Formats: sequence, C-alpha cells, structure tokens
Amino acid sequence: MPDSIPATASALVVRQLAPDHGGCALEERPVGLPGQGEALVEIGAAGINFPDLLMTAGTYQFRPDLPFVLGMEGAGVVRAVGEGVSPDLVGQTVLFGGKTGAFAHYGSFPASTLRPVPAGLSIAAAASFSATYLTAQVTLARRARAQAGETLLVLGAAGGVGLATVDLGLAMGLKVIATASTPAKRSALQQLHPAAIVIDSAAGFHKRVLEETGGRGADIIADPIGGDAFDEASRCIAFNGRLCTLGFTSGRIPTLAVNRALIKGFSLIGVRAGEYARRVPEHGAEDRALIDVMMAQGRLHPHVHAAVPLSQWRDAFAMIERREVVGKLVLLPHG
Repeated sequence: MPDSIPATASALVVRQLAPDHGGCALEERPVGLPGQGEALVEIGAAGINFPDLLMTAGTYQFRPDLPFVLGMEGAGVVRAVGEGVSPDLVGQTVLFGGKTGAFAHYGSFPASTLRPVPAGLSIAAAASFSATYLTAQVTLARRARAQAGETLLVLGAAGGVGLATVDLGLAMGLKVIATASTPAKRSALQQLHPAAIVIDSAAGFHKRVLEETGGRGADIIADPIGGDAFDEASRCIAFNGRLCTLGFTSGRIPTLAVNRALIKGFSLIGVRAGEYARRVPEHGAEDRALIDVMMAQGRLHPHVHAAVPLSQWRDAFAMIERREVVGKLVLLPHG
C-alpha cells in the first residue's frame, strides 16, 4: 500500500434495511489494495440519486447483500491499480459508476468502467451527471426515438432526472415543456433553461400543455413521478405519442386505462437505463461516450444544487425527501 493511502477510511454503510435510513452509519473500514482488474479511487465527490435512499429501506428493485457501502456514482483520483491494470491510470481523475460504493473516502472499482472526467467540469459536476443523463439519453434517443422539432413534456423537471431530460431535450432540438411544483423551482428552471416553457405542475396542468401545443398534446412525455401526475399526463399526449415512465417518486404506482391508449393511439414505454445498458451493452457504451462528448463541448449543463460533506449525509437525504433540490446534490467525502 502506498504511504499516501490510509489503512482505514470512512464510508456510509448500510447494515440493515430500515425506514428513515435507520440502518445506515458512517464507519471506518479497511481501504485495502485493489484486486485484479480494479483501480482504487480516492473519491472527491459522489452524486446522490433517489434510488440510493430507497435502497436503505430495501424498497428499490436492486437489493445488495448486507452490509454494503451506499452510492451509485462519483468522481475522484486513481491512487493504485490491481494486477492487469495499466499503471498509467494512477493519478488520473476519473468518473465511476455502479450500484454501490460511492459514499466513501476510497473505493475499488473495475478499471474497465472508469472514464476520464469531461473537460471543463468541476469534480462535483462530474460526480453528478452520469446516472441522470444516461436515463435521459435512453429515454429520448433509444426508447422514444425523439426527433428534432417534437414536443417533450418533462414532469418533475426540477429533479435530477427531470432536469437532465430538459437539458438533453433542448440540446436535441426538442420543444420542451417543463413542470415544477413551487415558484422557487419554476424560477430556477427558467433561469437555467430560458428556452424551456416552464409551467405549474398543479392539478389541471394538462390544459396548459394543450394550449402550448395548439391542442395536439406532447409527442413525448418523460415521467419520473407516477401517481396523479401520470394520470393527468395521459390526458395531454399527442396521437402516436410516447409516454415514458421512469419511476414513481410520488410513491404511487399508477395504472393506465388502456382504452385511453387505444383511442389516443399512444405508446407506454418503460425506461430503466441501467438495465437497458446491461442488455444492449454496445448502446450503453455509445450513450455514455456521447454524453461525455456533449459535456466536454459545453452542450449540456449539469446543475449541482449543493455539495454537502459526507458527515452531513442525513441533512442531504432530508433535503431530497423534502423536495427542495433543483438538479443534484453531491456528497464530499473529504469535505
């Protein structure tokens, strides 16, 4: 072990599944050497995703074996490599992603999954975009097959996935209508993306969507919320439209009266970006590469709401649960 790497370091560990994140705690854990094909990363920042919170209670579809270190994505500097990995990787600033391991000072990850941080991004921004922008890319390009000039309605547009979908949709030449629940969120959305049409997500928003589209409705709807928002969205989708369901942050999994789909001629499309990338790995690699290029070119603009020290992880989780966050929160292990 190089002298600069400590024997132990802090990590946010889930030891039991419990409500209110009661099974989570910061622990000192051995750092250890990276295994064959792995690289040890000193983590500079880690992005928080809503599934991280669900995993602490066992309510997400992926349930890691206990105990596990929480956190799906981050960025940092490679400090050591295992057998079979080029030593040239040591010292490079990289992105990493997976299902666990990001909320820690150090973590070992498969070297084949690491990517250079796109030029011009801060470490916090780099840590925050991979999961949400991959979801946006799979939603719009792969599943909905969006075409420039079409109208995209994004529900919950101030959230991490929602804001990434707004950003990518505008970059793809779509007309974007974005919903948000509070004046503060709508103001932030309008400042971040002046080209988007920002509307209130209160009941009756489908009428505004129909007004903005001359009565025809949205060609594509991206819905990470579910619940009542999904029900209303199905009332303002265009003929031959694509209603993409990305998740259920409202807490209610909606049902669809399929006669509405029959009459309006629209498709319901389920999106799980990670699963899509696993089943079609060549597309997953292409999508990540495209997003990284667009980031480096300044065509995409990830927004970090705040960067919070790892020691204050409970405060960060509470901000997400209170729906206060615009874009993404990141944790700083060394903050």
